[in-house]
Amino acid sequence: MVKDKEIITLPRTLQEFQDWEPNDGFKYEWNDGELIKFTGMNKQQVKIYDILLDLFIDKGYKKTGTFVAEYDVMLSGIQMRRPDIAYLTKEQIKSADKGTDEIPAFTIEIISGNDNINKVEAKISEYYKAGVKVVWLVFPEERSVHVYTSRRDVKICIENDICSAAPVLPEFEIGVDVLLG
Repeated sequence: MVKDKEIITLPRTLQEFQDWEPNDGFKYEWNDGELIKFTGMNKQQVKIYDILLDLFIDKGYKKTGTFVAEYDVMLSGIQMRRPDIAYLTKEQIKSADKGTDEIPAFTIEIISGNDNINKVEAKISEYYKAGVKVVWLVFPEERSVHVYTSRRDVKICIENDICSAAPVLPEFEIGVDVLLG
């Protein structure tokens, strides 16, 4: 790829991807040799993150872990994904600091108009294969939240339905109307 007469070399291996520092304003995921390009969170997604972060802190979960935006998650030896929001325990943070790849128990994807639902479904499958326990898909345009507690068990929340992150964070609950205004 040529950009302003500069040759940009794209990564061909996971190691090259991990060492790569793109400066094109995009973010990337790696899926078994496939480079997946996306933009960071938009203003609406940041607002949703802020509402969820406030709830996380208000419920006292900051004592046990943290919410991370666009955290690099090595799901397997060939997959690095960046969920919009990931929950990591304090123990996972300490372990990651020592170089261990940690799988969050709870992830949230905030769906934008650019997301391909088939690719999102594949990502949910990857999350569960890696050990994620709860996945939320937030659909701001449709004003709904799909709460997965397994690939088979999903609750579609609308209007004033309550979304829960149980069993990972039992008291982390919010109504769709509160989350999406």
